[in-house]
Parts: sequence; structure tokens; C-alpha cells
Amino acid sequence: MDMKKVLTLKVLLILTLSVSLVGCKKSSSSKNSSRATGWQINSKEGGFQYNTDFKEQETSPGLVFVEGGTFTKGRVQDDVMHDWNNSPTQQHVQSFYMDETEVTNMMYLEYLDWIKRVYPPSEENFRAIYHGALPDTLVWRNRLGYDEIMVENYLRHPGYAEYPVVGVSWIQAVEFANWRTDRVNEYNLEQEGYLKRDAKTLDATADATFNTDTYINAPSLTYGGNEEVIRPENGRRNVQTDADGNPINVFATRETGIITPKYRLPTETEWEYAALGLSEIRSYNLYRGRKKYPWDGQYTRSGKRKTRGDQKANFKQGKGDYGGIAGWSDDGADITNKVKSYEPNDYGLYDMAGNVAEWVADVYRPIVDDEFNDFNYYRGNVYTKNAISDDGTVKVVTPDNIVYDTLSTGKLVARNLPGEILQVPVDENETYLRTNFDESNQINFRDGDKRSSRYFESFNDDESGEEAETRKMYNAPNHTINRDSLGNIIREYDKDNNRTSLINDEVRVYKGGSWKDREYWLDPAQRRYFPQDMATDYIGFRCAMSRVGSKSKMKNKTKN
Repeated sequence: MDMKKVLTLKVLLILTLSVSLVGCKKSSSSKNSSRATGWQINSKEGGFQYNTDFKEQETSPGLVFVEGGTFTKGRVQDDVMHDWNNSPTQQHVQSFYMDETEVTNMMYLEYLDWIKRVYPPSEENFRAIYHGALPDTLVWRNRLGYDEIMVENYLRHPGYAEYPVVGVSWIQAVEFANWRTDRVNEYNLEQEGYLKRDAKTLDATADATFNTDTYINAPSLTYGGNEEVIRPENGRRNVQTDADGNPINVFATRETGIITPKYRLPTETEWEYAALGLSEIRSYNLYRGRKKYPWDGQYTRSGKRKTRGDQKANFKQGKGDYGGIAGWSDDGADITNKVKSYEPNDYGLYDMAGNVAEWVADVYRPIVDDEFNDFNYYRGNVYTKNAISDDGTVKVVTPDNIVYDTLSTGKLVARNLPGEILQVPVDENETYLRTNFDESNQINFRDGDKRSSRYFESFNDDESGEEAETRKMYNAPNHTINRDSLGNIIREYDKDNNRTSLINDEVRVYKGGSWKDREYWLDPAQRRYFPQDMATDYIGFRCAMSRVGSKSKMKNKTKN
């Protein structure tokens, strides 16, 4: 082989290696190179910033992962009550997270402590905020029973610290979930250096609080605009400087993956799916909806050798029997019991049957429309948007413009807390020519029309006013309650004899049996309702959180 050919081969070899190295370089840095434009992402010079290292959503405090799937929702056992208000339907649920236990007294007391410190009830303007968050301890009273020990001790005594909180209305449960969202995201941002360390304790005052939505939409207004808190400490990795060397604020966005979705109440479909615990047992009967309890089997007693005969849940055994004979065949409780006292279901969720029934997010209706949505079914959507000022900025609630609502019970509750963004109903700007929603309040969608009314035969399209009002599908009493200029309560009772129902848009579903219920109500398909602003001694709640990203937490397997 002559020298010329040898040189040519060497040149070709060098070119081949160069191309290979370039290809490898591009491949190794492709996650920070735009596949759309080729420009660099997350460059030091600025520009588009995005968390390209994000793996999957981390499980937030108190939650367990529930992988979504399909199941038969509704009653599939005998209908002893003959109300058949939950006909079987095939549903699909997206993956989500749920509290492994009900919210406990200690968890709720942490919330009350924060409210009391930030909005001192000693100040006239804030008194109703704290009082509106307090559980109703009088729910324990009974006209023919002595229960003052629970009235005085159940919420606050350490002996009941890990017992589920009760006396909490649906509205109070929602507010707790909102507060929990803010505290968790506040902690996450501190840990990542986007907020000053211990900001939650340094400047937690009524005019300087953290709210997740405010931080996302107007971060400079968080903590009342206190830059000392929202500017990270010197030396933290998120501190940047301008051309003159002065520190500038760098705020976390949703693109960072640090800000978690909101804690909220689970939907009825999510709750029922999670309670059944279908993750491990995949038999034909279970898939078709034949599972009766959160555990496997048709009985409430354990069949395992070590625990044979033990009750698997806390419920009422019979007339005058709330726990069994002392020391034998006992479920370990007379009222509620400490969380985690019984075995969890296959998702790792405790007390999805018994102990306390639980609020869910849905507005109650006794029937499900034949054309129901079979994906993440939920009734109760009310769409809002951020209120915008004339200068284009969002309107943030201040201590001077808190709006209070008077509930049917006479209790005052704050519609928005200081630091939150004021919400207004969506309007035609959002609904024009849309096919998926047409107004802000969607609670009555496909509900209450002529065909679903018991008065269909005599329904007159020309009727209006009070006559038309009495012919609504769910014609509940319409009591009104107001306050005069001195704050005195003015109650007006609806004495109309034409009222036909106790159901309206302010009653919510609660699920699961409680310490006060018989075995029948332990079936996850059972559903009942209660006014959203009232509380009982047998309804508690747990929180849920949506999952973003992949359906499963299993690692993706590469196919060869």
C-alpha cells in the first residue's frame, strides 16, 4: 500500500472519530438543548429556564401513592335500604396521592396554633378567623347521655392526639387543606433556597404571609412584599447578581418542579377507588366490582391464625354494643380509635372503613346521569379566575378588606385570608364558543332540567319567579340568615309547604362507616350527605393530592 493511500485512510479515520465525538457530545447535553430550536436551555447567560433533571413527583408529607385504573364504582351488594342511589358504573381514575390516615387532632391543632398566632383572636378584625376554624366540640353532647368528657378533652388532650379530628365541617376541611398546601410549599421553597430560612416563623403576621398562588402569580407580593424574606440568604445557590453586583431575586416557578399540587379533599370516585384497595388482588370478581370491604373477604373479622376473630374495623356491633365484650371479641374502641389501630388496605391506607366517616369533595345527588363522565367523575366544579386590578396586577387580599360569610349555623367564616389572591367567577372571556364548559358554576350541569324533574308532566316553560322555583328538581327549604349593622343575627325560616327535598347545592357527600354505624355502612360504595357548613361527632376527613406526570411509579423499561 502506497503512502498516499495510508494518509487518506488516516484522514478518514480522524474525521470519523471527530464526527463520533461530536455526536456523543450532542447526545450527552441534549437535555439542555432545545429540540425545537437548538438553543441552550438553563444557560448561565439566562434565557429559558426549565428543570430538565426532574424525575417524578415526590410524595408530600402524610400521603401515600394510589396508582389509578379502572373499577366498578357503586353499590354491587344487596340494597337493604332500597334507596339505590349509587348505581354501578365503570369508571377510570387518574393516579393520585391520599393521606394514609384521617387528619388527627394534633394535625388540626397545629393549624389552629398557626391561625391563632397569625390572626390573633384578641384583635377585633381577626376574631372570626380563629373562631371560624375551631371544630365544634359540642357535637359530642347527647340529650340522654353524659359525654362532657369528650366535649372538654377530645380535641386538645394528649390522650386523643392521634385520634381523628371530628366536629369539622366540609368548609373547615377545605380551608385546612388550603393551609396545608401553603405550609408544605413554603417549607419546600426554604429548603431549596428560594426563601429565607425560617421565614415561616420570622414574619408570619396577618399582612406578611405565604400563599402558593400569590407566589406563583406575583412572587414579589409574597409576605407583603418583604424582600428580606423572599430574597434568599447570601451564599445560597439561588442568589444571582446584576451587572453591578447587586443581589437580585430569583423566584421558583412551576417549571422548577418544586411547587407541589394542592392538598384537597378527594373526590367521591377517588375515595371509593382508594378504599377498595385493588392494587394487589386482581381476580375477575374484584375487577367486576364484587369486593365488599377495603380488605379481602366477606366478613369483618380476621381469618388469620394469629388474629383470628379480631375485628378489622371500628364500628357499632349492635344495639348498645359499640366495641364488644371487654377483653374478648372487642374492636378496641367505644368511640373513635387511634389511627393505625387496624391493618391498612393494599394501598397502605388506614381506616377506610370504620372509625370516622369522611368528607369528600362532591356535591350530593341521589342519582348519576346516564351520560355520566367516566373519567375522574366529580360533581361540584365552580370555575374562578384571579381578580385583576386596573394596572394589570392581581388583587391580593389585605387585612383591611377581608370578606366574611355568615353560614346557616350563624358562624362567620372568612371568604379569603390576607395574602391570598381575590377570586372572581369566570366570564364570557373564558367561556365564549367553548364546548367543554359555558359558565362559572357547573354544579347543576345536566341536573334539574325538565326531563329529570318529578314535575315534568306539569312543567310550563312560561313559568317564572316563585312558581318556577318550587318546581326545581331539588326543592330544598331556603332559609336565610343575615347580620344587621350591629352584627346581630337575623334568621328567616322558609315555611313553604311546597318544599320537597333536603338536597341542594350546599350538601356534600361523606363516605365510609364510622364508630357510630353498623356494618352495612362499611361498604365503600355507600354514600350519604350532610350540609357542608355543619359538623358531627362521626365525620372526619383526609386530604388527597393529584399526581402530575406518569401514571405509575415503576421505572420505565427500555425495549430492545
